[in-house]
Amino acid sequence: MHSSLFRSALVLGLLSAVGPFSIDMYLPAMPEIGQSLGVSATAVQLSITLYLLAFGVTQFIWGPMADAYGRKPPLVAGIALFILGSIGCALAPSLGWLLAGRVVQGIGAASVGVVPRAIARDRFTGAEATRLLAMVMLVIAVSPMLAPLVGSLVLVHGGWRLVFAILVGIGVMSLLVTLLALPETLDARNRTPVNLRSMARGCRVLLADPVFMSLSFVSAFGFGSFFVFIAAASFVYTIHFGLGQTEFALAFATNAFGFFAASQAAAGLTERFGVMAMVRYPLVGFAATTLALLVLTGLGFGTLPVIIGLLFVANAFLGLVMPVAFVMAIEEHGEIAGLASSLSGTLQMVTGSLVVTLLAPFFDDTPLPMVAAIALCGACAALVGLAAFRRVPVAAAEKTG
Repeated sequence: MHSSLFRSALVLGLLSAVGPFSIDMYLPAMPEIGQSLGVSATAVQLSITLYLLAFGVTQFIWGPMADAYGRKPPLVAGIALFILGSIGCALAPSLGWLLAGRVVQGIGAASVGVVPRAIARDRFTGAEATRLLAMVMLVIAVSPMLAPLVGSLVLVHGGWRLVFAILVGIGVMSLLVTLLALPETLDARNRTPVNLRSMARGCRVLLADPVFMSLSFVSAFGFGSFFVFIAAASFVYTIHFGLGQTEFALAFATNAFGFFAASQAAAGLTERFGVMAMVRYPLVGFAATTLALLVLTGLGFGTLPVIIGLLFVANAFLGLVMPVAFVMAIEEHGEIAGLASSLSGTLQMVTGSLVVTLLAPFFDDTPLPMVAAIALCGACAALVGLAAFRRVPVAAAEKTG
């Protein structure tokens, strides 16, 4: 069982890393892209927003397709689109072409965002599913820690277009992994045909489930804090604090490490303390830490070490929440795991994208707007979670744990 769990985590982690890698790798290049194409920082940030929107909305399509046609065909189609979009970005002569390529990238990457989670639910449940997702996150951890470093190294030798050329290669490798190393996990007898009636029926079930909805929005605001950091950090760290591209990559990796390191402890702590405790208390810790960072920054103590240190702690709290929250959200919906995974992912990504879209006009090269937006996400996640958990049946929570 452990060897099977490890193999599944390795393959699913490599596939799931495609989406984050396509964001994190080009972060150091954002100022250079703006100079090269003659556009503002806000315009370059739009390439992140559109990618995330495309990624989030189309998860709602890939999930039902995975329930109807099996897990592998949607993965193959999505990775092919990702490769096509990456080629478009690498050759983009203008901002408009770059944005179009990013949208196609996001549509394709959405398949590797949603389908691996459904595969995890096909094979494991409860604590084992939490352990698998934690192991998957460990594999994904190389993305935010190594991708900016790789991106900064590429910029030194080849410029920002080479970053997207490398993403083409990553897409090709992912396609080979899917075709050669990933078994089909959804038996033909258990597939649900794609039709509006069945999707509407499944959506009504999911939207009426307070556990599913509350935990989806807890994750949504958690992801929102990530997206705020992704959109603003390269400008805050490089312009306000004067970091070089490699220094920025290391600072970014430090914050990401807090999340992924903590996620590895989620399964064991859930078994020991129970699922409710592993969502409730880390949520409070996440909100309190981001609020403390906001206060310190507002009082003039928002130095680079303070920001990096407190974001590390905040992301560690979030790393305890996310694996447990996702498993708990879809635990009772195994028969429509693809739809549940896609709807949850859509809510998460669209909410995060809207947060960035609404708050981006307030971003500048200083840390206060970025920190304030992250604290707002932390407060919303805690309020939604704590208010909703009062209505969650204890038996359901214990079953998930």
